[in-house]
Amino acid sequence: MTFYTFARSVVNAIFKPWYRVETIGAENIPKEGGVLLCSNHIHNFDPIIVGITGKRPVYFMAKEEIFQVPVLGNIVRKCNAFPVKRGMSDREALRKGINILKDGHVLGLFPEGTRSKTGELGKGLAGAGFFALKTNCTVVPCAILGPYKNLQKLKVVYGKPIQMDELRTSKASAEVATELIMAEIHKLIKEDR
Repeated sequence: MTFYTFARSVVNAIFKPWYRVETIGAENIPKEGGVLLCSNHIHNFDPIIVGITGKRPVYFMAKEEIFQVPVLGNIVRKCNAFPVKRGMSDREALRKGINILKDGHVLGLFPEGTRSKTGELGKGLAGAGFFALKTNCTVVPCAILGPYKNLQKLKVVYGKPIQMDELRTSKASAEVATELIMAEIHKLIKEDR
């Protein structure tokens, strides 16, 4: 058993009953091949929630500072996270993300880049569109619907894969691709509130 599998089962046993987590549409995540999971970001626990509700191991970018914290940095790394320098173009992190997708794994992203203070969906950054266009991965939108309060239901909704072929063929910009992804996340939030 890998550390990731062990950690996932422990966290699953704590978080699912505590937050009464309901998962909808997990079958929309393909069983194999590269998948870009794009979700809204309302809480620090969002990566954990996406990690336990999806059916496959998920890799996440995490801010570089986390990896410098003793013990925590090591745990986060063993849970498939890799560092990204925020506020600048981090080529190494972009390359790592592309390789994860090309190797047929799941990359989890929060296109807003930071948590929403209001709970409302913010503007997406071009990174999500960049990964979607640079690889032939499947793009799956996700909505996390709070609140994160003990024993109050937390809902995680995975939407149907977003068709990106037309944008790839027309060589659309990363910004345009991100807008499409954000529109799909917004739709999930509205439909399942």
